[in-house]
Amino acid sequence: MSNLPTSSLVVLLSSPDPHERDEIAYTELARRIAGGDEDHALARLGDLMAARFSDPEIQVRTFAALILAEVVDRDRITNLAGQSSVTRWRDAFATWYRSEEDLRGWDDQLGWLHAIAHGADALGAFGRSPRLGPDDLTGLLALGRDRLLTGTDVMFANQEDDRLAYAIALVLTRQELEAHQITGWLEGISERFAASEGGPVPAWASNTMRTLRMLYVMADRGVRLPDTKAGGPIVAIAHGVDLRTALADVLRLSWPYLG
Repeated sequence: MSNLPTSSLVVLLSSPDPHERDEIAYTELARRIAGGDEDHALARLGDLMAARFSDPEIQVRTFAALILAEVVDRDRITNLAGQSSVTRWRDAFATWYRSEEDLRGWDDQLGWLHAIAHGADALGAFGRSPRLGPDDLTGLLALGRDRLLTGTDVMFANQEDDRLAYAIALVLTRQELEAHQITGWLEGISERFAASEGGPVPAWASNTMRTLRMLYVMADRGVRLPDTKAGGPIVAIAHGVDLRTALADVLRLSWPYLG
């Protein structure tokens, strides 16, 4: 636990020093937000993080996503931030997540960067927000798809695929989604796989396959929510049978031996 004021922690959250940024600033800010210590400044914190998505330094952008996830989740519980704030943050986040080019998980000097994984945490938090309706939720699913299909040479190596699959699964637990919304976002992936030529498997395709495989497991087994203790209840994905069928159809395009 740090005795630093919140303003100092916000500054340290941008630090290139991974100890200052991750072990001190992020850890303490997340604790304070979850514990309600920042409820009086929740909207201001969200605005500060959303503004950082255009920062030139990668660690600033990716750790803004982590704290924004905490802010959005706290608003889900307290209803303090306001509809317009959450929508504004979602738009800023989506613009960044769709276009971020630095997808390194770990850097020997900067430590964890994890744009895909940290962004997935934010995506999942938005997916649980009651301020987002079915149209917004289908937009989040499309965002996850677009992130997977964006060309990259970076192969997910630090469970980014698991983190993104989990975030998508959290969106898919929203029971107000209809079957066509649960599966429709996969069409773009089907088209991309069907159009792929032979040769070495590109990084984006491998990343996508592994993300969808993990999503299939969660569609079958259910999802444990982030704030549920181990051994707690499992939440089912809406229209799970339809989703599993659609996922199998997509994965069969890359591996025809699937039953």
